[in-house]
Amino acid sequence: MKNLPSSAFPSWGTVAVVSVLAAATGLAFAAWIEHGAEIFLATVEAGLAWCF
Repeated sequence: MKNLPSSAFPSWGTVAVVSVLAAATGLAFAAWIEHGAEIFLATVEAGLAWCF
C-alpha cells in the first residue's frame, strides 16, 4: 500500500490557529506599548516592581 505524500502547505485549521495566535500576540504587544507606564507604576505601588 502506497502512502500519499503530505501536502507542502498546512491545513486551514493550522492556518486559522496560527493567525489567531499572531493576532492575540499583536494586540497584547500593542496594549503593552499603550499602557506600559501605567502597568509599571501600578506594580511599583503594589511593591512588585522588583520583578522587572
